[in-house]
Order: sequence, then structure tokens, then C-alpha cells
Amino acid sequence: MTAFEGERPHLRHQTHPRPGPRSSSDGWDPLAGLRAEGDPPWDVYLTGTVFLDIIFTGLDSAPVRGTESWARGMGSSPGGVANMATALARLGLRTSLAAAFGDDHYGEYCWDALAQGEGIDLTPSRMVPGWHSPVTVSMAYEGERTMVSHGHEPPPEEPAPECPPHARAAVASLTPGVRAPWIAQAASKGTRVFADVGWDETGRWDLAGLADLEHCEAFLPNAEEAMRYTGAGCPRAAARALTEQVPLAVVTLGAEGAYAVDARTGETAEVPAIVVEALDPTGAGDVFVAGFVTGTLADWPLADRLAFAGLIAALSVQEFGGSLSAPGWSEIAAWWRRVQSLEGQDPAALRRYAFLEGLLPERGVGAWPLRRAAPTIGFRRSA
Repeated sequence: MTAFEGERPHLRHQTHPRPGPRSSSDGWDPLAGLRAEGDPPWDVYLTGTVFLDIIFTGLDSAPVRGTESWARGMGSSPGGVANMATALARLGLRTSLAAAFGDDHYGEYCWDALAQGEGIDLTPSRMVPGWHSPVTVSMAYEGERTMVSHGHEPPPEEPAPECPPHARAAVASLTPGVRAPWIAQAASKGTRVFADVGWDETGRWDLAGLADLEHCEAFLPNAEEAMRYTGAGCPRAAARALTEQVPLAVVTLGAEGAYAVDARTGETAEVPAIVVEALDPTGAGDVFVAGFVTGTLADWPLADRLAFAGLIAALSVQEFGGSLSAPGWSEIAAWWRRVQSLEGQDPAALRRYAFLEGLLPERGVGAWPLRRAAPTIGFRRSA
């Protein structure tokens, strides 16, 4: 059962007029009222590594050396950059992905799941003959996860002439000390770049090493990453310090929610987390970023963007896997209808999500239910 944490007193929902989405043949489109002739063909562009994820859940504790552990649940799905690409596509954004895929069964499954199952454009992607797909095994227990991955770098290839393609936005995963030329290229075309970052294995935590931040509109680290990069004593101070490098800083606070600072307007926002019983937290951070990007492109108020991102991340952890756990608009609508009917909800917390009323479809759209992570892949279809 979903419940709210208490709303902080200084958070008040404000009503801002904005165009609402409307149905289309492709599903629910949050940008429908903003689209115009001459727009970029894609809403979001991503590039990265696609993994075949195998997820075990229902473990009572971490595996112990020399013993065998049995999981009560298992799922398989595309992972890695596919997590965010799928979350964006399920929110109705026209998503283009550049990635390498092995020509093994895992690669074929991931390609079909993303292109046919989710409608993601894979024109910039490629199948690599003789290259086996990267694989991650994820074990979820006690609300956390442990992962083991294996893979090799695909052989180099000349960049495609239209890569990165023209898009409203791009999501980049920054690597300390390494520039990715495509980020500057995308920004030069007017693409709004949103960046996240992984754990700095070098231990230097040098903010100057994230040189591509100069091309980014927003940076979305977690609290620990933000504090290490800035040397700040708390996540909120770290977010404020990051706005010296990037216009918009969003710091996720785990069970406390998220905090954001927009240096261009001086606006700050903080939204508490939604309490759920997590089945598998894999990919929740990617889903959060996808929700924030969607709200930003739709020109929602900052606090609404944070609330929406946190909501869909919370919904995602109640399903297996990273990519196929992402919710769509019908699931978001079902949550909103259900949560209003539950007794004992905090009225202030409900008001925090009242902005959903003008966004959600009255009935489901597209193909439902959504695909979920299956225990195995490759069953033969009956004749």
C-alpha cells in the first residue's frame, strides 16, 4: 500500500496554467500542446551501454561465500542505458538511442524489446557481429541491490553523420576526467543536456574533471556524490554550490526525497519521498531522471517536476528490473485514483500531487498492461 511522508510546511502547491497533454495514435503525449512545425524530430537522445539484466529478488540477506542462496523471484529485461530510454518512451517522449547490441540471442531480445516493444528509435544503434552482449546479475535484498556485470568494449566505429541527431533534450552520463564530444555537439544544436554521474572510482571527486558540465542545463547527482564533489556538509548546500557550474542542480536524497536549485530564477524546491514497499530498486534513479526531463520539457513548475519524478521512481521499484519496471501514464493515473480513496492520507501530501489532475488520461491509452521482466527469454511460440 502506498502512503505519503509528511509534507514540509514550506512546500505549497501553486497552480500554473500550462497546456495539458492529449491522446494521439502513439499514446499519451505530455508535449502535445507544445509541439510545432519545425521542432526536432526527437524529444530525447541517449547513448550508452545496453545490458541484459537478470534480477533476483526475495533474498533474505546477501549471498554468503561458500553457500547457495535461493531467490523467491527472478526477472530478465534490457538494462543499462535501456532503463532510462524505456522510462522516457513510456512517458510519451520520442526517444532515440545509440548503443551497440551483440548479435547473440540476448542482443536480439534487447533490440526487439526496445524497438518493437517500446517504440524507441534505434537508427543510431548497431548490431555488432561476433560481440556478446554485456550481462548484469542484480540481487535485491533489504531494500538495496548488489550487482555483478560482465562485458567487453565493442569494436570502434566511425560516428554516424547525424549522430547525435537533433533533439529537444539529451541525457548524458558523465565520466570524471573524460570529455564526450557528442555532448558539446548536441548543445551546439540547441539540445538541452541533462547530466548524471556514477561513483568516482578514482576517489578524487574533482568537480573540474566533469568538464562537460559547461554544456549542460541540469545536473542530477545523488546526495553523496553531490557532497563529495563540492565538499559541502549537507546535500542542500551541495546543490547550491553546484549551480556555480550548471544552471539547475537536482540532488536526490534517498528516503527524504529530492532538492533542487535553479540559479537562473533563484527558485528552490524540496519534495519528500513516497513510502512504498520496494521489490527491486534497480533503475529507480534512471526513472527519476526521465520524469524530471519530461516535466522540464513540458515546462512544469520545479516542485511539480520533483514530485512527478519521485512518484514514478517509487512506482518503478514495485516491479522487477530496471527498464521494464518503468510506469506509463495509465499506471500513474491508477495510482492517483487509488491513493485518493485510501483513508488516513495527509491532505497536504495529496495537494502536492493535485497537479496530476490536469495531466492524466481518464482511461488507459496504448497497449496495457505494460511488458514486465519475465523469468526467462526465448520461449518458443506455439503453432
